[in-house]
Amino acid sequence: MNAAQTVTYISVCRLDDIDPETGVAALVRGEAVAVFRTVDDRVFALSNYDPFGHASVLARGIVGTRGEVPFVASPLLKQPFALETGICLDDPSISVATYDVDVVDGEVRIGARRPH
Repeated sequence: MNAAQTVTYISVCRLDDIDPETGVAALVRGEAVAVFRTVDDRVFALSNYDPFGHASVLARGIVGTRGEVPFVASPLLKQPFALETGICLDDPSISVATYDVDVVDGEVRIGARRPH
């Protein structure tokens, strides 16, 4: 792997700082990122920007599941976004960016923005 391929992770909080089934907002490389913890301690990161409500609010959304798919519902207009892919479950033509996430020694770290 060369230097251009190296991913730098940025610590944003401790896992214990995020209650299960909730999210927090973090500024990562100048971008507002919503970081979510599920009831089974999986951690996901999405853009905090709600493309329907045109505001950075997804971290305050309601976390749940539809079938086996964990999602966050926007607090504004309630559109659900899959935590793993960022795709809107009600309108798959719309999605939000996702980010690589790593938890090391209880520290939540955000990596590269994934292409979508």
